[in-house]
Amino acid sequence: MLFHAVAAATPPPPVHTGGILPLIGGTAGLLTVAVLGIALLLFLIIKVRLQPFVALLAVSIAVGLGAGLSVTELFGTVQKSAAVSVVESGMGGILGHVAIIIGLGTMLGAILEVSGGAQVLSTRLLTLFGEERAPLAMGLTGLIFGIPVFFDVGIFVLAPIVYAAAKRSGKSILLYCMPLLAGLSMTHAFLPPHPGPVAAAGLFHVSLGWVILMGAVVGIPSVLAAWGYAAWIGKRLFVEVPQDMVEAAEEAKAAVAAEQAAAGVTPREEPVSLGAVLAIIGTPLILILAATFSSIALDPSAVRSVLEFFGNPFVALTLALVLAYYLLGIRRGWSRTSLERVSTASLKPVGNILLVVGAGGIFGAVLKASGIANALATTFNDVGLPVIVLAWLISVVLRVAQGSATVAIVTTAGIVVPLVEGAGYSQAHLALIIMAISAGSIFASHVNDGGFWMVAKYFGISERDTLKSWTVLESVLSVTGFAVAALLSLVI
Repeated sequence: MLFHAVAAATPPPPVHTGGILPLIGGTAGLLTVAVLGIALLLFLIIKVRLQPFVALLAVSIAVGLGAGLSVTELFGTVQKSAAVSVVESGMGGILGHVAIIIGLGTMLGAILEVSGGAQVLSTRLLTLFGEERAPLAMGLTGLIFGIPVFFDVGIFVLAPIVYAAAKRSGKSILLYCMPLLAGLSMTHAFLPPHPGPVAAAGLFHVSLGWVILMGAVVGIPSVLAAWGYAAWIGKRLFVEVPQDMVEAAEEAKAAVAAEQAAAGVTPREEPVSLGAVLAIIGTPLILILAATFSSIALDPSAVRSVLEFFGNPFVALTLALVLAYYLLGIRRGWSRTSLERVSTASLKPVGNILLVVGAGGIFGAVLKASGIANALATTFNDVGLPVIVLAWLISVVLRVAQGSATVAIVTTAGIVVPLVEGAGYSQAHLALIIMAISAGSIFASHVNDGGFWMVAKYFGISERDTLKSWTVLESVLSVTGFAVAALLSLVI
């Protein structure tokens, strides 16, 4: 059974003498530096409103110096000797894995968005399930379409469909938007190629196949629980369809059409094929999972090598993107120039995400190099707190305190990763720890989270009702996801 505390066999923390700030002394001093560093991070983000990348970088440097790392250890030398600095190794180590996956996934989502794949998916599901089960259709739309697109993009694209379904029924918009949001939030938290789970997989050195598998196993019960709460709250809180947002959505749709025309996107009249949309979304998932299982079930062979090649996340996502280019673009009349413009435009918001993830890698590298990670491991081992519980709790605290799920994930991973190194955890168990961190990162979305205001604005929900619906929905997702991950860790 792998539901146990941090391994006891942790070496004593190294003592550095070259730092600018004096070392307070021993484990207690290192823990003090760690606590002060987290407090400083929260202060810079919450009170000073410093950009999270800058805040994480500044705190990493302060913690490193406070724990006794020298300037040379942190940054290297001007001559750039063979030794790689802590800052460079932390940033480069994580971005070398994450940047390509996030970039390819972002472009894939953009093609699906602009081509109208979401509308086709939701329309087919609404027709299939009928008016009475329209909330379930919206939930499945969010779940499927949420795999390749960011949470905020999913809201922007799918909100008009929610408006239409709610207007036809005359019921509360919460009945339709909350299941949709649950699907979008679940995939954003638990499944690649979204930044959070991808970044955590890179920091923990876990195969994306295991993250996908555990993300589905943990995420499906979580989203079912959230859908149950959505059905309950939707019958008790009536919220009208926001007419101003309906009009704004029409204007936005016209603006998008104008932008597409300016970019040379002139698709033919026939709609996107639902089969094509599902094939594009499913291709990388199936390839990555096949590679993961082949490494377990097959002996080294030509077949296994082929499966592992095509199941490499870089290759699998590239194939899916090329498939999207052809099925949703070229075959429907798009020019190569229009595909390039849409792809390039989609990458503009990714820079901030990558920098935050990279700074999280620096933070983790500083904790490890300074000995703080060993001090934390010793302390938590004495307390007897299981790693998976610790991971969720730290993530919850950081999420509630500063609002950003990405910051919560990369900071928590930076703290937890060194605690599990050398402890003999399997890839499956490490993936469950990632799920616990991801679950904690979506707990209790409230007024310091941009997602809270996006939900309230797009669906015309008052702040009080958003707290009753959206905030509780996120908490249900978080607690259920953690509970499933913790239970699975008993037997995996």
